[in-house]
Amino acid sequence: MRALKQLIRFGWEQALSCIFPVVIFSSLAITQMLPLPFLPRYDWLLIICLLMQWWMVHSGLETKDELKVITMFHLIGLALEIFKVHMGSWSYPKEGYVKIFGVPLYSGFMYASVASYLCQAWRRLKVELIKWPPFLVVVPLAAAIYLNFFTQHYWVDVRWWLSGLVLIVFWRSWVMFQVNGTRYRMPLTLSFILIGFFIWIAENIATFFGAWQYPDQTDAWSLVHLGKISSWLLLVIVSFLIVATLKQVKGKSSTSIGTNQYF
Repeated sequence: MRALKQLIRFGWEQALSCIFPVVIFSSLAITQMLPLPFLPRYDWLLIICLLMQWWMVHSGLETKDELKVITMFHLIGLALEIFKVHMGSWSYPKEGYVKIFGVPLYSGFMYASVASYLCQAWRRLKVELIKWPPFLVVVPLAAAIYLNFFTQHYWVDVRWWLSGLVLIVFWRSWVMFQVNGTRYRMPLTLSFILIGFFIWIAENIATFFGAWQYPDQTDAWSLVHLGKISSWLLLVIVSFLIVATLKQVKGKSSTSIGTNQYF
């Protein structure tokens, strides 16, 4: 019985951490079924995301420091979107006033919502990282992961080599979290896989509601290829590093990063 209560509480904390993503997906569904007047759909989605971001900070659900890292991830995601759309990986076929090189600005918030979830979950579950590898190892790995999203169009796609390096670098790392005062832990690589998998599910929901469109979804919606899980898995590594760096630098009392005592 206690295990069930703990699972329900864990699910509730996760749901609260997903407020921003839920608002985005709800907005995608609503604007798909009930088009709003005066402005194109993409522009309404941008307004909704901006208002939601303002409310998150104003209400205290996100701190100004967390807003900085979320904004950073928004820019990283937007840069990736612009490049991928230019290369024909996917498209935003509908009209919009606020577009940059064919990419609506609201798209960056879909990446930022991942960082928002990580920040929220980190605080709510009192996350602690054990045996976190040196940043001199992790930073080049994260940079290589991000750059591969660009270079794979001109060179060899080395995502599977990078995935192997992730397993090697993080194989001794654990993530600890707290539910109702009880501490639990799981391998960090497993948490990466789980987050990547659930983001892939969210991606299917987003494409179903027309957030963006892959080439094989032009005529009719179809399930996003399972291979995309690896892409999201690697992107989660990058976002996790950014959030972890923020928490380490600011030293929030509600969170902690494993220090040398864990090595």
